Amino acid sequence: MTRRLAGRLLWTIPSLWLIVTMVFLLIHIVPGDPVVQMLGEGASARDITQLRHELGLDLPLPEQYARYLEGVARGDLGTSLRYHEPVLSVVLERFPATIELALVSLVVCVILAVPAGVVAAARQGRAADQTIGVVSLFGLSVPNFALGPLLILLFSVEIGWLPVSGRGGWQHLALPAVTLGAALAAILTRMVRAAMLAELHSDYVRTARAKGLSERRVLLRHALPNALFPVVTIIGLQFGTLLAGTIVTEMIFSWPGIGRLAVSAIETRDYPLLQGCILVIAISYVLVNLATDVVYALIDPRVRFS
Repeated sequence: MTRRLAGRLLWTIPSLWLIVTMVFLLIHIVPGDPVVQMLGEGASARDITQLRHELGLDLPLPEQYARYLEGVARGDLGTSLRYHEPVLSVVLERFPATIELALVSLVVCVILAVPAGVVAAARQGRAADQTIGVVSLFGLSVPNFALGPLLILLFSVEIGWLPVSGRGGWQHLALPAVTLGAALAAILTRMVRAAMLAELHSDYVRTARAKGLSERRVLLRHALPNALFPVVTIIGLQFGTLLAGTIVTEMIFSWPGIGRLAVSAIETRDYPLLQGCILVIAISYVLVNLATDVVYALIDPRVRFS
């Protein structure tokens, strides 16, 4: 297992290098002059020259790339043009809010999907299975930018149970977490159902039933633990997707996370800050995938001893 994990860790190095390179090229592939876009059309030539020098854009491209790699290695992502603070400190100040929202959304997803998937598999072809299938299809069909406002209208405007926006206690987390977790729960429900059906047709399940074990015990003690092995990988990938995909939800609910910060950087043409947001999100996704591989190897003996 150690050799497998070491090889997986080595494979993340090219991924991280590619991410850093693409983020560096972001400011160079923007149509037009990015410095003029940052300062506006009415900026003087002196201000444009000064900002270009401060950003190092007047240097040859290979030298800019070398300096950017060196800065990333030191944790120096430049200075935000809007906040006049180091980009890394601004991003890390907002990142915990995104992690909090992603974690709670993942918990909502698992709480909804695992029981629903188990019930659908146990009642294959019956009314419960068909109902869960329709509900999961509805969850897949409704995008976040439509579900979020609907939840706000219902639970905040009409009923008045939950706040509309902001970050605070669990009341502020409820609507954005459900918005993010609903679509992922619909996907995960189908995967849990498929994994459970595969296990329920296995020889060891037939043997357990032949021994007279109750259906509840067969499902929860025998089939479900084995069915969750591949599901763990999907959950890890979904967590990475949540970290990278909270932008729309954060904008709808005014959640002060890194996704909203990235949109704000676009609106204010703060390209160093935008580069930092994209870099942190992308690296987080790669590290989450690596952590998922580690967890999967630890819980699955077939991987651990291969």
